[in-house]
Amino acid sequence: MTTAAARTATSAAAVTTTPLGARRTPLLTLLPRDGALAWVRRGEGLIGWGEAARLEVSGPGALAEAADWWAQRCAGTEVHDPVGVPGSGPVLFASVAFDPAEGTSVFVVPEVVVGRRDGCTWVTVTGDADDEDLAVVETSPQHAATSIGRLAYADGALDPMAWCGAVAAAVARIDAGELDKVVLARDLLVSADRPLDPRRLLLRLAERFPDTWTFAVDGLLGATPELLLRRTGRELDARVLAGTAPRGAGAEDDRLAVGLQTSVKDHAEHAYAVDSLADALRPFVDELVVPEQPSVLTLPNVRHLASDVRGRQRDDDATGLLELVGAVHPTAAVCGTPTAGAARVIAELEGMDRGRYAGPVGWLDARGDGEFGLALRCAQLTGADGGRQARLFAGCGIVADSDPIAELAETQAKLAAFQAALED
Repeated sequence: MTTAAARTATSAAAVTTTPLGARRTPLLTLLPRDGALAWVRRGEGLIGWGEAARLEVSGPGALAEAADWWAQRCAGTEVHDPVGVPGSGPVLFASVAFDPAEGTSVFVVPEVVVGRRDGCTWVTVTGDADDEDLAVVETSPQHAATSIGRLAYADGALDPMAWCGAVAAAVARIDAGELDKVVLARDLLVSADRPLDPRRLLLRLAERFPDTWTFAVDGLLGATPELLLRRTGRELDARVLAGTAPRGAGAEDDRLAVGLQTSVKDHAEHAYAVDSLADALRPFVDELVVPEQPSVLTLPNVRHLASDVRGRQRDDDATGLLELVGAVHPTAAVCGTPTAGAARVIAELEGMDRGRYAGPVGWLDARGDGEFGLALRCAQLTGADGGRQARLFAGCGIVADSDPIAELAETQAKLAAFQAALED
């Protein structure tokens, strides 16, 4: 049975969206320090704060329960939305556990949402809008803390050598025919002299990685390069990433890029991820376009093999976005192939509870449009020690040809993305 851990403010209130025209203020600079919610890429997207309603849920039917809760709330809401684009009107931010049946997923309806799409900005208020709610987008940006002082890092569940041992064990099980691929992650703990300001971290991530989706929900924040699923009307889009190479300097960078493009190991890892997504989507679509070969996505710290998958949901299919997310997650990009075997190996070798790391994260509106990425290149602000601690995550795909030391280096390159935001 699904168990709802917490519900707040279940009765719906009026929702009013007000167009603001063209505004230049960066969205992330408008966030208050506490309760930041964000989904931003290339300066556009959604931010929010406050909690008009909240659902925490776990169990085998967690996403179905959340979908029902959201549908009931929207059905009882009086909406004034002259903007009428994806993300205007009622909006739900979501951060789903990697294993929704075991972990707790969090869904938040903000009191205030500021959105920007195609250069146009709007503000949505749930409840009675007051001058303070609307004035926030008229005033100067909020000031994030400029320094968090010294940082101290500590190993998480496994130290580097123990994690390499887990990779070697996974390769042995792949060689034995138990599975084809598994994604193993590791965590890194950090403590700062002063409280970690999520606004500062989000701004630095967005500045350094503008082509990723910068996100924040309930203290989990990061910059994900992977789009699990976007729904706009009946159109579905996803960006699958699997197969990674570090960046280098000069000719070395070029050599690494060619190496990724020609790597049999990385292409095999990528194919597992693409096939798992495509197979999960096919029952819901009447057309699906999957690239024959991946492209290369270049980020400041790493390169990935990338495939943009597009489809159209069948007109006779009433499955909502949350249910679609539940159908495709976990893909081989964050779990492995076959799914059940990979999940078992993760539970036995990884040594940690992923929580909401590598789970779906994003937003959904009342029309059923929305975007969900995978919570990667991220950290969970723990709230411990006065908000001075966080838990960073990174993982990589393990296949038959994986080398433990090379995989460790890949996780270090991925962790460096968030470490740079902390240390700037």
